[in-house]
Amino acid sequence: MDLSLSPEQESFRAAARQLLEAEAVPHRTRWDREEQVDLAIVPRLAELGFFGLTIPEEYGGVGGDYVTYALGMEELGRADSALRGIVSVSNCLVGKSILGFGTDEQKQRWLPGIAAGTTLGCFGLTEPGTGSDAGSLVTRARRDGDDWVISGQKLYITNGTWAQVALVFARTGGEGPRGVSAFLVPTDSPGFEAREIKGKLGLRGQATAELFLSDVRVPADALLGEEGQGFKIAMSSLDKGRISVAAGCVGIVQGCLEISVDYATSRTQFGRPIAGFQLVQDLIADISLDADAARLLVWRAADLVDRGEPFGTAASKAKLFASEAAVRAANNAIQVHGGSGYVDEYPAEKYLRDARVMTLYEGTSQIQKLLIGRAETGISAFV
Repeated sequence: MDLSLSPEQESFRAAARQLLEAEAVPHRTRWDREEQVDLAIVPRLAELGFFGLTIPEEYGGVGGDYVTYALGMEELGRADSALRGIVSVSNCLVGKSILGFGTDEQKQRWLPGIAAGTTLGCFGLTEPGTGSDAGSLVTRARRDGDDWVISGQKLYITNGTWAQVALVFARTGGEGPRGVSAFLVPTDSPGFEAREIKGKLGLRGQATAELFLSDVRVPADALLGEEGQGFKIAMSSLDKGRISVAAGCVGIVQGCLEISVDYATSRTQFGRPIAGFQLVQDLIADISLDADAARLLVWRAADLVDRGEPFGTAASKAKLFASEAAVRAANNAIQVHGGSGYVDEYPAEKYLRDARVMTLYEGTSQIQKLLIGRAETGISAFV
């Protein structure tokens, strides 16, 4: 693996940081307090190519490789993780599922809008009774003539109230993963309702919703992939989604490092900057180490995708380490800031709140350990 970045990758990273420093960082505290990102930033992100990364130009994307995609997700995580979720769910979980499993008609219908940021997608997998046990979901789709009729409920759905298309997973057959299929459902369909969830610990500016589908009727060509292939589509999407989450966590760690160094070199106690105290340097050194280690794990996983090699276990390792590292880094950043780290005048406490959910969604830390353990031993510990 080549650890150096190309001039194009460096240029994209610099442009992404410049945009986010100007149009996201100054507003993130207000967005967090108001629990609402200003969606005017979406077309600006799209203009730079965030929503079109790794989507081929023939479908309106900008192409590019997964390492570049990871760089973009890192910059979003550093600026405001709520933005990373908006882009990642629409581009990666929904867009790349359509790219990988959709018909040409489905690709032509949905991908240009997703790449342009004019169409946002949401990923309807989790339900009130099924989180990690996604193969046991109960939302059901029944065939009625030339249509499918979908009924059920989804929970904790990012972009749920903003999306124009929902990738909904529903049971079309018997019990277990093999009975699950995937559908592309326009959110303006009769019987489709999204209710926003407020009062979250972190990612407060990002729309998180509960979806209700009451006899939502879609045509047969709304089926993504083959009937019974939904669980495979979901797991494939989550493998790549974990790289995005991990990259966003690298951004959190990097942000924690930068704000800690800035604060420690400017804050004076006992007649000198607190950066001169050994235990403060200990905290900063730990953040720096986590940033480098997490970034390399992410780049390795992204590089495997670009090479067309198996990447699932590498993605799990990157997601596990980076998400846990983000929590550690944010805790350390608060400690460096002392009392100032406990109020939202400084970004340390927001980094901690945003980081905490990263250990939960797109596969908890415990699920990642089971996936890694299965890869190492050849024995599954899943029930």
